[in-house]
Amino acid sequence: MHPDIYKRPLLLLLLLLIAGISFFYKPTPAPNDIHSFLPQKHVTITGQVERFYTQKPTSNNVIVKVRSVDGQPAGGLVYARLKNREPLWKDTLEISGRLQEPYGTDLLGNFNWRKYLAHKHVFTEIKSDNARVVKPAAWGWRALRFVRGDILRVFNQSFPAPLAQIAGGVLLGERGDLTPQLLSAFQDSGAIHLLVASGGNVGFVTLMSLAFCGLFGVGRKKALWAALLVAGIYTLIAGADAPLLRAYFMTVCGCAGYYLGRNSGVWQGLVLSCVVILLASPASLFETGFQMSFLATAGLIMGLANYPVPAKWSKIGRFFAQIFVATLAVQLILLPVFTNVFYKVSLTGLIANMVLVPLASVLLALSFAYYVLSVLRVGILLYYPTVFCLEIFQNLVEFFAGFKLSAVAVSAWGVGSIVAYYAALFWVFHAPRKKFARNMIGPVLVIMAVALGAQLFYNHHTRVYILDEWYKNAVLVKTAQGQVFVVGPQLAPEKISNALRKLGRLQADAVFLTEPTPSKFDDAGLAPLVVRPFENNWPGESHWTFGKTSVKLIGGLHETKNGRIWQNVGYSGTDKDDVSYCFALTHQPEFCVGAQGKFVRLANRTVDPVVNQTVEVSL
Repeated sequence: MHPDIYKRPLLLLLLLLIAGISFFYKPTPAPNDIHSFLPQKHVTITGQVERFYTQKPTSNNVIVKVRSVDGQPAGGLVYARLKNREPLWKDTLEISGRLQEPYGTDLLGNFNWRKYLAHKHVFTEIKSDNARVVKPAAWGWRALRFVRGDILRVFNQSFPAPLAQIAGGVLLGERGDLTPQLLSAFQDSGAIHLLVASGGNVGFVTLMSLAFCGLFGVGRKKALWAALLVAGIYTLIAGADAPLLRAYFMTVCGCAGYYLGRNSGVWQGLVLSCVVILLASPASLFETGFQMSFLATAGLIMGLANYPVPAKWSKIGRFFAQIFVATLAVQLILLPVFTNVFYKVSLTGLIANMVLVPLASVLLALSFAYYVLSVLRVGILLYYPTVFCLEIFQNLVEFFAGFKLSAVAVSAWGVGSIVAYYAALFWVFHAPRKKFARNMIGPVLVIMAVALGAQLFYNHHTRVYILDEWYKNAVLVKTAQGQVFVVGPQLAPEKISNALRKLGRLQADAVFLTEPTPSKFDDAGLAPLVVRPFENNWPGESHWTFGKTSVKLIGGLHETKNGRIWQNVGYSGTDKDDVSYCFALTHQPEFCVGAQGKFVRLANRTVDPVVNQTVEVSL
């Protein structure tokens, strides 16, 4: 892949589009979206099921494309929670129930369900125990979902529970209810992506179809059409969700480039598909799946193109070398995404995927072949080989997850660090192209310096974050020197831990409790120092120094409804006693955190929390 490809207008258009969406776009419902009916609590809607449903303990949940609400034309998507109905793909349903805003808590570093749905253009939920089919899906859709359901049925009837779920995950991305231990093993070994029907599956099916056509001497044009047809059918059977559709569209573009004899066809296909998807659905840019799909594909293209395996190597050596290069390229390019989303990195993933990725490809072909033979009543021919491979696959996953450093907890990266990392990685990917690398070293170093400098400037300010989840609070203080403190935490320790990692820290310097301590903070590991009031720590007597930051303990501050501040002084020896903490930093006025982290009192104002939100205060 020649570096001149980066000069093409289509790539520039993509970069401008990404920048524009990042700075100016916010997902909002359209005027006719079902969200506009939200004040009406109970409604009857009609709509078409857009996905395969997810089974939950008390309901079957699915996204529905709305056509009408109480007989009035409407549009948009709704997340339906149906108690007494299994919603089947592409059926048109009539659903009666209660509309509501999706639940969401915007806590620093924690998952926000409402925001997640908004990035899928879903702004409303409906809960219902009264749903019926008003129009079944067309026969073609029914045939596709029958095949999918029949594949899973055969797996469940033929294999023990863990193996059936692994087979369903590898082939269709339907892993079912894996045990928590096995699910954790897949995550820690870096192999969880193999249980998701992804672009790799679509590409593998396409290549297998091309190879199969080649065995019978089918011409290039006919082979491409046949491969795209087979890959399209697989995409639909596997669920036709966003990652699969993106991958299939990229495959179509890549095949078109190959058919036209363009060496850059795959790269242009990637860029073109990205532009088309973002124009059609700008919110896709904020989805983790979208980011991972395109970054992984870009990493594969650049890595394999610029680090080719020598032709003189043996076939076996070339095969594993290419797997190594591909796996390393994907791991490197996805590192910031994994870090900032999961706060965890698998150190064994590189080695594990060198073995598990080829084995997963074998399993994909073998499990599908087993299903075909089972339909023909001769599945026994492949039963034992399939079970053997599934058991080997499971054992290898558990083996790689068993290492102590298989999964390492990490903190999030700042925006500047991410930009600098990708600039450096881009140069590394192209280092073998010596002339291009020499020309790029200057711009890359400038980008890295500017990005890291901007991040340093941004962080050189003290910031206070007030977290509130249904009136349970915690206040995080991050100083200009990089120290982090937690005050008055009432939230669950794991939510505070996620907030710390979002701020770039695995632990705080100290946790300051404002009232008698719940035991949940004793072993939470949030900080090496946990200060408990009234245990040798008394208002007016106790203070602590952390570098240029001084913290003192005072009587508990409280705020009345009309904004008046009063202080709880004295000691009664009951659970009504509480305290507050005041922070003094160099060249900044003192500020205090109210009891239970209910507010922050500055020199000239008081900042209160907002329910289920994070309030940021810059000092």
